[in-house]
Amino acid sequence: MPIEDVAGAVKELIQAGKVKHFGLSEAGVQTIRRAHAVQPLTALQSEYSLWTRTPEKEVIPTLLELGIGFVPYSPLGKGFLTGAIKENTTFASSDFRSTLPRFTPEALKANQALINLLGSIGKRKNATAAQIALAWLLAQTPWIVPIPGTTKLDRLEENIGAAAVELTSDDLRDIDSAASKIKVEGARYPERLEKMTGL
Repeated sequence: MPIEDVAGAVKELIQAGKVKHFGLSEAGVQTIRRAHAVQPLTALQSEYSLWTRTPEKEVIPTLLELGIGFVPYSPLGKGFLTGAIKENTTFASSDFRSTLPRFTPEALKANQALINLLGSIGKRKNATAAQIALAWLLAQTPWIVPIPGTTKLDRLEENIGAAAVELTSDDLRDIDSAASKIKVEGARYPERLEKMTGL
């Protein structure tokens, strides 16, 4: 179905008072522009973290241009950026991560460099790796609102604590410089799912 038709239907629902805002998930730049031309988007939800920086190329500049908010999902890399997942971690077949290229033992081993980076900054800031990962996202722009998921109260409290972590411009420059030297191994999703995202 053309995105213009979807946006038009949402526009009618907004005019009828049945819907308050319009958002998309994992949309590419052209889809965002086409939808926004019919009914202004309030927010876009897509994966974004120090582990998945694809939106920085085209999506984030487009959102800034059009005044659309950004809601990154998996800001902790499906648990990887917490530092709790090691190269020898195994996942049950019912765990979605068991199907993801980034969670193979080889990729987990190669990507530990990112955890080491977060851990070293966390020591300087008296924060956890997860808090540094979230604080980095919060420092990117004021209209980014990450949505880390958890089922544990202590993790929720830890995630909320990221808002109190102050990363200076020097810290952010150091993080970006170090992260740019780390090649993330493994695709986000199996090839068939990657093609569906449009990013």
